[in-house]
Amino acid sequence: MTAITAVLPEPRAEADQPPQAPQSPRPPRRRRAAPAERPRPRRRRGLVPAALGLLTALALGGHRLVPDLGLGLGRLWESALPWSGLTVPAVLLCAALRRAPTAACAGGVLAAVWAVVFGPLLLSGGAPGAPGGQGLTVVTHNVNAANHDPAGTARALLAAGPDLVALEEVTDAALPAYRSVLDRALPHYARTGTVALWSRYPVTESRRLIIDPGWNRSLRAEVQAPGGPLAVYVAHLASVRTTLAGFATAHRDRDIAALAEALDGEPLRRVLLLGDLNTASGDRSLAPLTERLRPAATGFGFSWPAALPLVRIDHILTREVSATDTWTLPATPSDHRPVAARLTG
Repeated sequence: MTAITAVLPEPRAEADQPPQAPQSPRPPRRRRAAPAERPRPRRRRGLVPAALGLLTALALGGHRLVPDLGLGLGRLWESALPWSGLTVPAVLLCAALRRAPTAACAGGVLAAVWAVVFGPLLLSGGAPGAPGGQGLTVVTHNVNAANHDPAGTARALLAAGPDLVALEEVTDAALPAYRSVLDRALPHYARTGTVALWSRYPVTESRRLIIDPGWNRSLRAEVQAPGGPLAVYVAHLASVRTTLAGFATAHRDRDIAALAEALDGEPLRRVLLLGDLNTASGDRSLAPLTERLRPAATGFGFSWPAALPLVRIDHILTREVSATDTWTLPATPSDHRPVAARLTG
């Protein structure tokens, strides 16, 4: 049998292959440029701080219209009114950082409203009057029932050279210490329950003032002061309580109404009210009293809490006598600061 040998074709050399055209490099694929962000118009910048400034200005100028909403929010806002001024630098700072003229204008509006509301109060201030001379210097202080140094507190109050000193939260245990100091300079004295009055001038009459039958912490006294008889009321009203339903003010408001009714029956022309009223000067709840008496206030005179006073709840109010100066005294062991005023008339 004849062998069959398969002859395979030899591979062609590379030179035998047809030449390939050189390939030109592909140009890099261009990415489509993102559309440029259009700058926001300046008038639309800072809308949030502008809205905050304008809303604060409206709430400040029309604070009587801010509703309580069943939680006492309107009254709480009125207690914090002076601090609304802190919104001004915050809005103006945002306006500067965002270069937002709208926010800057809103900050200016808020600053103007704040100045209108509180400017007269601040511009009426002056240096505390010197002891003695014409007029009366009066001091009121909630000394705190837990005061551990009543004698030292009394000495601090006498440093103001007062003619009248009204104290609240005077306990039976602390009374001898207060009297041992105050009686030397102010020999005329009246007390009922936890409120007391010391006077440089004769106290011809004093009695408990019943504005809250459950508590004995208000009195009325008649003082033979320079210029004629002076009816002096000392009162410690109920506190505001925080509950799940909001801020409970009903008890205090009843005390205010009862005190206003007592003032309507006051026969003397010259009247002075001293005490811890547990409400701020701007609180609408104080209206029954401020409609009958004039608050003695030059400056804010924050009195509580003593360590960092945020609000004035200790007050001096007058009728037919005027306050030329009011000021707060240095802190004592109490959680309130003493409040003083110089009166004429």
